[in-house]
Amino acid sequence: MNTFIDPRTVLSYSLNKATPQERKERDLQSLRESSREFETLLVMEAYKAMRKSVPDGGLIKKSMAIETFQEMFDMEMAKQTTQGKGIGVADMMYKQMAHLIENKKYDE
Repeated sequence: MNTFIDPRTVLSYSLNKATPQERKERDLQSLRESSREFETLLVMEAYKAMRKSVPDGGLIKKSMAIETFQEMFDMEMAKQTTQGKGIGVADMMYKQMAHLIENKKYDE
């Protein structure tokens, strides 16, 4: 017995049942999350660039495992940095683009 459910049909059904106000709120929430993710990636790239500016050396020779750990550490540090208010990039992006969603006409 095949019990596969195509997620596209479930998603399209749930999207059509939403009221225009619910769709607008969902779009604004999606914009906020996307802005936060962009800010996290920006901070992570800044951490990577700062790490590259420090010369190699020290007691432990740099290996692939250490590089992988440092990348994961930078990602977690970026996530922690952007929690709460973050550095402000996400809020500025949200404020600049939210009016596009607010002014969008949603059909009933």
